[in-house]
Amino acid sequence: MGSTVVHLKIGDPSAATLALVAGVALARTVAALAPDARAQIKWPNDLLVGGAKCAGILMERTGNSVVIGIGVNLVAAPDLPDRPTATLSTKGAVIDRDNFANALGIAMIDALWTWRQEGVASIVRAWLPLAHPVGTPLRVSEQGIDGFFDGLADDGALRLRRDHGETMLIHAGDVELRRPVVEG
Repeated sequence: MGSTVVHLKIGDPSAATLALVAGVALARTVAALAPDARAQIKWPNDLLVGGAKCAGILMERTGNSVVIGIGVNLVAAPDLPDRPTATLSTKGAVIDRDNFANALGIAMIDALWTWRQEGVASIVRAWLPLAHPVGTPLRVSEQGIDGFFDGLADDGALRLRRDHGETMLIHAGDVELRRPVVEG
């Protein structure tokens, strides 16, 4: 879809939490323009439609600037060997690229204002209802750690509840949604 640059200011929250800001802006844009898609944010930087990746967010920091790149599968999606992909058009959404980019820009300005003025906790509160539900089975890929989504900490870290009740905070990593085990 495109990229934007955020120039960090004194007093801004942690730059790492800009992934949450972008996720909120992206999910709100999709909800407004393609409500039948029922998109969900997956921590820290993906947007899923029907459990398949429909959009991704990449960030790169250089000095006091962060470049946020957002890619959205409006009409076409790549075939990936490790995960299913989706497009918004498969959900019946006919979205003009430029209109989507404009709407995303407005949503990003709004979410960025909230991040700067109200802090990360406010972004976390906005992010949670746009994400997969608490209790969703997850795996932190690099460590091979399984657990259940237990929300986000105030600093934006993922709360991973383990089977034995312990909750771990995950600050970085690739997280996969797991299918629930069906006994029978």
